[in-house]
Amino acid sequence: MALVPYSGGGALPGLHSPAVTYHFAGRPLRIEQSWAQQGVAAVVWDAAVVLCAYLEAGSVDLRERTVIELGAGTGLLGIVAALLGARVTVTDRAAALALLESNVRANLPPELQPRAAVKELTWGKDLGGFPAGAFDLILGSDIVYLEDTFADLLRTLEHLCAAHTVVLLSCRIRYERDLSFLEMLRGRFSVQEVHYDPSKDVHVYKAQRAGRKDEI
Repeated sequence: MALVPYSGGGALPGLHSPAVTYHFAGRPLRIEQSWAQQGVAAVVWDAAVVLCAYLEAGSVDLRERTVIELGAGTGLLGIVAALLGARVTVTDRAAALALLESNVRANLPPELQPRAAVKELTWGKDLGGFPAGAFDLILGSDIVYLEDTFADLLRTLEHLCAAHTVVLLSCRIRYERDLSFLEMLRGRFSVQEVHYDPSKDVHVYKAQRAGRKDEI
């Protein structure tokens, strides 16, 4: 996730709180935030909360699955995936890693710490450090918002995906460019909307290599 300030109006007061608490997988999760220093990359957005709830509801079997989260920000989504049984690689750009690492370590019990690795990933640039097609599931929440990153994000998804890999992206459709990315994605993947939360106006999309409809 790019480290840029959010310029839109109507930012929720909770985004400026130093920490927020959620309950997932039977545990309270205290997530530190840092809006002033890192902007949108260091706060919890509704799209992450909705995708966490989607996973917790059992929509995807995460037990012993290999999962990578892109643009993890505060790490809430990756933490929940690990608590639900996945082996998770949680990624973001270098400047976000300290906060990300702190949240992951603070919210996973010692016996689950080995299930979560925090790694640097700049879309389209650091792909050599990640085995091609090695993941069962790719997660991303509110990572579709900067048009300049779309080509690199798509290139990253193509590198990480094998035929069996499922991509889950949660987002709020704010701008025409968000729809443009979905069209780009449909050019390379089979894409379907699998969930919509009307209370938060958040969509969850599932993508797989074109022609594949496997479930994980």
